[in-house]
Amino acid sequence: MSQEKEPMLKKIDVIQKARAFGFDEIGFTTAEPFQSHREVLLDRKEAYSHYIRKDFSLIKGVDPQNLLPGARSIIVLVHWFLKESFDPFMETHFGKFYIDEDRIFKKEMIGRVIDFVEYLRKNGIKALYSRELPHRASAGRAGIGRVGKNCLMYSRRDGYESSRIILSAIMVDQEFEPDDPQDEKEFGCPEFCRNTCIAACPTGALNGPRHLDPRRCISYMTFHYMKITPLEMRIPMGLWVYGCDRCQNVCPRNDPWGAKDKPVNQRVAAKKSDFHLPTLLHMDEAFFKAKIWPHMFYIDAENLWLWKMNVARVMGNTCDQKYLPDLIRAYNENTDERLRGMIAWSLGRVGGKEAGAALEGFLKGSEGLVRKEIEQALEMR
Repeated sequence: MSQEKEPMLKKIDVIQKARAFGFDEIGFTTAEPFQSHREVLLDRKEAYSHYIRKDFSLIKGVDPQNLLPGARSIIVLVHWFLKESFDPFMETHFGKFYIDEDRIFKKEMIGRVIDFVEYLRKNGIKALYSRELPHRASAGRAGIGRVGKNCLMYSRRDGYESSRIILSAIMVDQEFEPDDPQDEKEFGCPEFCRNTCIAACPTGALNGPRHLDPRRCISYMTFHYMKITPLEMRIPMGLWVYGCDRCQNVCPRNDPWGAKDKPVNQRVAAKKSDFHLPTLLHMDEAFFKAKIWPHMFYIDAENLWLWKMNVARVMGNTCDQKYLPDLIRAYNENTDERLRGMIAWSLGRVGGKEAGAALEGFLKGSEGLVRKEIEQALEMR
């Protein structure tokens, strides 16, 4: 009679090692396919078409066997990323996750995941981390928490319930006892909030519980949309330069964790002056590569216009005339029609004699998109 193979690592060993590496929570689940997640992806295929690439497939990831043949369990690691406080200026214009998502931080976090995977492999376990695996679905099935109405996973840990978490899901070929799953049909949102996140989403990207159209999400628009921002979205996008926290900021489930005393993030404090709006609007490629891109890297140097266009829109939405000289100067400094068109819109939104005179001057010799934006801006005054 054959004896059942002794596990290479016990569950408690893995839990203790995860904590030693600095992870805040850990959960275990099976490697069964995520059928309900597959149905969601197929139903929303058009909205997520920008994620379909030859080298990346969310559909492929719904069955862990497609990624790691022989996978028997999934280990989910949790990192809380909002353990320090940020300057209000930074939080006003940049999503909290992105404020400290620099190369150093990313290296630290991913470095821990890599070390954890290596630990498993050195103990004879096949292990693989893949972005194609549905991390939130894995976390829910591993008992970490529930996905709220804003489509974000909330940790269930008492006193630390928050959506300010980063998930890393690792497939392994050893079977571990799974943790009790959370009911994926339950939101975990308090009844009294009455869909606050959905009501607060300024662009209508959240158009129902757990229903997000990423093409209208401010975060997506600020670093992936390669055209001039649609007119109807400019005012709703408000003062966000890069990313957005609206649906998380209004969520009562984030209040307890947000109210905790936190030390000031010194790394962010040190770089704040580099992120002043006029500095960003006038930065050259060398400054961008040295000061900005290492910290917020979804926009590369080839698309520097996008950073500046976001800043110009924000300046317009402040309705503050102190930014008029910077907007006028930036129009003359740049040739990209998307950026120039947004500057024209912002001048019109701020208004006043100085803005009107500048627009009249820019109208001469303008054409195409830029001319259309200038004409619209002149009508706004």
